[in-house]
This record gives sequence, C-alpha cells and structure tokens, in this order.
Amino acid sequence: MIENLFDAPLIIIGPAIIAALCLFGIGGLLLVRRFVLPRLRIHDEDSHFSGAIVHSVMVFYGLAVALIAVSVFETYAEVSKVVSNEATTLAALYRDVNSYPDPIRLQLTNELSGYTEYIIHEAWPLQRRGQVPGGGVERMNRFQAILISFEPAKESQKLLHSETLRAYNALIVARRMRLDAVGTRLPNVMWIVIIFGAVISLVTCFFFKVEDVRLHGILVSLLAMFIGLVIFMILALDRPFRGELGIGPEPYELIHNQLMKP
Repeated sequence: MIENLFDAPLIIIGPAIIAALCLFGIGGLLLVRRFVLPRLRIHDEDSHFSGAIVHSVMVFYGLAVALIAVSVFETYAEVSKVVSNEATTLAALYRDVNSYPDPIRLQLTNELSGYTEYIIHEAWPLQRRGQVPGGGVERMNRFQAILISFEPAKESQKLLHSETLRAYNALIVARRMRLDAVGTRLPNVMWIVIIFGAVISLVTCFFFKVEDVRLHGILVSLLAMFIGLVIFMILALDRPFRGELGIGPEPYELIHNQLMKP
C-alpha cells in the first residue's frame, strides 16, 4: 500500500498529503479547543512558555526535515549522474569497437546495440517498479567473450584494444552502480521521524489561547500546508527511478538513435 504511493500521479498525491495534514490540523484544533483547553488553566503569560516550546519543536523538526530533504535531492542528483555516466561510457565503448576489423566489429557493435535496447525497453520498466533487472549479465558476458577473443596484430590495434578494455571495465562499474541505485530509499526510521514530527509540530500549535478560532485555524492550516509541501517533495524524489519524476532512459535513447541505428 505504502509502496504504491511512489507510483501515484503527483497531481493526486501532492494535494492528498496537504489535504490530510490540513484536515488533521483543523479537526485536532477544534477538538482540543472544545474538550481540552476548557479543562486547563491557561493564562496570557503562559503563552511565552508555550511559544518557546513550539519554537523549539519547529526548530528541531525543521532541521531534521531540511537535512533529509537535502539528502534526498543529492541522492537523486547523484543517481542521475550515474545514469548519464553509464550512457556516456557506453557511447565511448561503441565508438571504440566500431574501429575494430570485421567480422568482430559487427559482432561487438550488435551486442552493444542489443544491450542498449535491452536497457531501454526491458530493464527500465523493471527499475520503475523497484526491481533490479538481471538480464544484462548474460549480454555483458557475451560481449566480453567476443572482446577477449580478439588478438591484435598491429601496434595500433593493441592500443585500441587496451582502451576498449578500459572502457568496458568502466561500463561494468557504471552498470553496477546503476543497479545498486535501484534500491536507494530513505530508511523507514526517517519516514517515522517525518510523519510523527509533522503530527507533533501541529499538535503543539493547538494549545495557544487564541480568541478567534478562525485566525487559529488559518495559521494552523498554513503550517500544515507548508509541512505537506516538504513531505511531498521528499516523497517525489525518494525513489530515483520511480514515479513521474523518476529518472528515465533518455540518455540511452539518445545514444542509440545517434550512434547505433543503421
């Protein structure tokens, strides 16, 4: 159920989070003002202490959520760089093997073209569902077997073969980093801090003695909306490959269309 939130349309999940927090804020405020505040002996001077407590809660919660939000965004940007790096390495490797003599040149370029198509059409849909694709291992093994079987005859071919092997190793590393990034997510304990921290932050605002309940409700609603926006941003970027903001296979599509299509 919770996992499905990451695949829901942003235009639905965003307003839903904000609306849920606003409803909690308004409903909780009305209940506290009606059943709790009349039982408490609250004086005007108590607002100074209450204000200090609310300020402390907001500072700690704001600091925690800000650090989490920055971490999520940096992770998202880092995974995007990993994808771009793999695509760039793939393009460089394709150009290297395209300089090999036939018939090995045709075999190597066909393997790389097939691997790129596999990433675009098969691997990426699995990554969008949070699953680690495994079909690329066999394709890379076939490519490696063909590449290793080549015996350079000239000095220029030896240099080219050395650079090709280096590019191939770089591609393997980049591929491994992309697959590792499929499972990137915030730990559950951080989501507990985010959710319960939002609840505590809103609840602390209920215990102020504000004469006009409309003013009190407006301020609590504005706070709930702001907290909801931050939570929405974290949710939208938490899984780099999932959702509408999930990283797509565009770098691979560009390379395939520009280099590999006959």
